[in-house]
Amino acid sequence: MVHDWWNAFVDGFTRTPPLSLPAAEVAWLLAAAAALCLVPVLWRFFGRFVTIVHELGHAFAGLATGMRVTGITLRRDQGGTTLGVGRGRAVWFGFWGYPAPAAVGAGFVAASMQGWGRAALSATVVVLVLTFLFIRNVQGVFILLGAIVAVGVLVVAVPPEVQGHVTLAAGLALILGAVRDWWNLVSVHTTRRRELGSSDAFILARRTGVPAPVWLGSFAAVIGLCAAGAWLALKVAL
Repeated sequence: MVHDWWNAFVDGFTRTPPLSLPAAEVAWLLAAAAALCLVPVLWRFFGRFVTIVHELGHAFAGLATGMRVTGITLRRDQGGTTLGVGRGRAVWFGFWGYPAPAAVGAGFVAASMQGWGRAALSATVVVLVLTFLFIRNVQGVFILLGAIVAVGVLVVAVPPEVQGHVTLAAGLALILGAVRDWWNLVSVHTTRRRELGSSDAFILARRTGVPAPVWLGSFAAVIGLCAAGAWLALKVAL
């Protein structure tokens, strides 16, 4: 059985025919993505995956600019923290949290449209496994392990011809999840100001002197561009 699972995982890196979807199926996939972000019991789990992508956005941005990522913590309340040290660009590191799920989601959508949906799922398993190197709390270990198991099951148990559709739905859900998290951040700056200390926009404002609303608008602009890019990639299949 382990041999079969390994073969299924390795085969996941191969390309399949590009998706060609009727409008009705796109509507169903959008509905499924919206359910993951709006139905409380589903968001309780999918929201943690969005948090993982958020924190990995910080981590990759830091690594790309010469910082050393010292640890990632993940919490059951869907919160998280990524710490880094070094001479990298701290502002770049701080920026790529909230936009990261939308960017990854757009990548998932584009990959699915080009026949690389299975490969995107298999690559996600690899990235999640490597993330274990940075996890620094027990809750984070279990949250990350749950994400690895969930994506791994999709890779080895879902028929290859369906995996592209799953990746597409996941990509759309990540974009919607980014929008939901951004709106939650806006509420921190408007009605829940006692939580400002945990806001990326507030931290960036203190570090740069640029007002927090500018950072909120910048997050929204990148998320919007990712959504537009995903829509353009999706239109190819309509």
